[in-house]
Amino acid sequence: MLARILGSGAAGAFPQWNCNCRNCGGLRRAAIKARARTQSSLAVSDRGRHWVLFNASPDIRVQIESFAPLQPQEGVRGTGVAAIVPVDAQMHNVIGMLMLREGKALEVYTTEVVREELTSRFPVFTLLSRYCGVNWHQLDPASGGGFTVPECAGLRFTAVAVQSKAPPYSPHRHDPHPGDTIALWVEDLGTGRSLLFAPACGQVSPELLSVMERSDCVMVDGTFWENEEMAATGLTDKQARAIGHLPQAGPGGMLGILAELKKPRKILTPINNTNPILDEASPERRQVEESGVEVAYDGLEIVL
Repeated sequence: MLARILGSGAAGAFPQWNCNCRNCGGLRRAAIKARARTQSSLAVSDRGRHWVLFNASPDIRVQIESFAPLQPQEGVRGTGVAAIVPVDAQMHNVIGMLMLREGKALEVYTTEVVREELTSRFPVFTLLSRYCGVNWHQLDPASGGGFTVPECAGLRFTAVAVQSKAPPYSPHRHDPHPGDTIALWVEDLGTGRSLLFAPACGQVSPELLSVMERSDCVMVDGTFWENEEMAATGLTDKQARAIGHLPQAGPGGMLGILAELKKPRKILTPINNTNPILDEASPERRQVEESGVEVAYDGLEIVL
């Protein structure tokens, strides 16, 4: 299995276009040691020719241009993108599909709840029906069954239910529905090795923890360092947990959960622009690295 992190930043990327916080301003002025990040997306493949994208961010064009295997290889037009699997209906995870309207119909895998959101309330599917079209494939985390993508038949994908938040535009933002948010577990049918991608996670359930324990690599929510992080910057009074993200620090935080895992390689992604771990010289970054956890960056490649 081959995996490449196309984007490792949270919504708004890093630096965020209108933000002058310590991180964003520091990066622009070269006052901190950090690297820019586009918005969250992961590409996986069995042989490196055809790729399945987890999320289609607003930065998808520059992500494709930065990774040759996704670009047309022969003929007048083409793509290495075999399918797209958004983990939810958040704008920053699906709006990139509109940038792919010039090609053939997109093969998109989502839960029924996400399909409803993208058909009516944020009608990406409806808009695309007037251009390239969408071939929709239903995911049902409750079934526990996996699926394959024809062009990447060496991989089996399984949707895993995750507790997070529906998008702000959703009528059930504060009324969780099954299928609002998923993680993706990918198994290589040849090697038996596996990867978990869970970029939006407000709580680690026993079911999710079980998948994490048996994975060879886990990529989990690294959005915020602490629960009050955004309030501390003066940007907003929203708390990390209240908007569906488990912070790294503090009791019950992601770092404590990851510390109990012995088997997998551990990677945090995506990272919000306010998170101090973006500064590679910060004490928070040092704490993460000393605990054996990696911080994702655009272009990071994993071979399993």
